[in-house]
Amino acid sequence: MARDLYHQDVKDALVKDGWAVTADPLTYKVGTLQIQIDLGAERLIAAERDDTKIAIEIKTFIGASFNTALYEAIGKYIVYRNVIALQEEERVLYLAVPELTYQRFLVETTIIRMLKIECINLVIYNPSTQLISTWVKN
Repeated sequence: MARDLYHQDVKDALVKDGWAVTADPLTYKVGTLQIQIDLGAERLIAAERDDTKIAIEIKTFIGASFNTALYEAIGKYIVYRNVIALQEEERVLYLAVPELTYQRFLVETTIIRMLKIECINLVIYNPSTQLISTWVKN
């Protein structure tokens, strides 16, 4: 599996944010469909609660046109979210995007509305500092 340009940066940002990376990649198989999500992570909320589990799909939107990259990211996200729901329903999927990509493309009203309608969660990170700046739960 080819890793995204910022794979290690996102992984390091998650660790700095208090997450334990438990899978790299996170793999599921449902019937003949096998998927590999970039990262799986867990964090204990409190001693008396269950672990919080997340899956992170990393996208930089570099290379192809923004529209093409957006179509691919949303398509993958929807497939991954459905597979996770069948296998591990407590795990929450996030799409990781760099701050500059988010600020340049994903703050437009139409895109924000679409992300909410499709329930696409975002984790926005800074590749230079390897820090997560924002979690957006839709």
